[in-house]
Amino acid sequence: MLKAFIFDLDGVICFTDKYHYQAWKVLADEYGIYFDEVINNRLRGVSRMESLEIILERYEGDASQLPKEEMAEKKNNVYRELLKNITPADVSQEVLDTLSAIKAKGIKIAIGSSSKNTPMILERLGIADLFDAVSDGNNIVKTKPDPEVFSKAAGFLGEAAEGCIVVEDAVAGIEAGNSAGMKTIAIGDATSCGLADYNIESFKEILDIMEKEM
Repeated sequence: MLKAFIFDLDGVICFTDKYHYQAWKVLADEYGIYFDEVINNRLRGVSRMESLEIILERYEGDASQLPKEEMAEKKNNVYRELLKNITPADVSQEVLDTLSAIKAKGIKIAIGSSSKNTPMILERLGIADLFDAVSDGNNIVKTKPDPEVFSKAAGFLGEAAEGCIVVEDAVAGIEAGNSAGMKTIAIGDATSCGLADYNIESFKEILDIMEKEM
């Protein structure tokens, strides 16, 4: 029986892809590395250091000699500055109404995100108090497709994996949810992977799935 939904943050609850892209582009340009939106799409649901390694595939020199920790920190500093542009208006009414309808049914909701910036983003969006639990890059060791972030979210909620459904827009996130023993809902780019239990085009479709799973 359904007890909780665990939502990825970026690309599901809100959209900060453009800020990630702009921040990585600043770093890539500084080091003369080719970077475009196709490469940026490969970074969805991936940790900061793993993202950097993907970007460095295009580096023409000896990547082992680069100050990678410093580079990743520089990107994050640019990203955090860009995040100051986020406001509550960046969460759609559809998302807000859907989350409210879920909670009205007594179903718990949590965030399961690899981002260490999750608390800051939720605060700026004005929705931090909506969620019963948050599992993010600040409390995990392994990032998606490892199931740790979702398993910890379920633990914070006090629910078993089989009672949780993960909502994700990245293939790595769907794989993580499946590995955690949870049902999965794909939205956005993840719908093409064929690995999720459900595929949806709009966020409000989650309510139909909720009624089916309760």
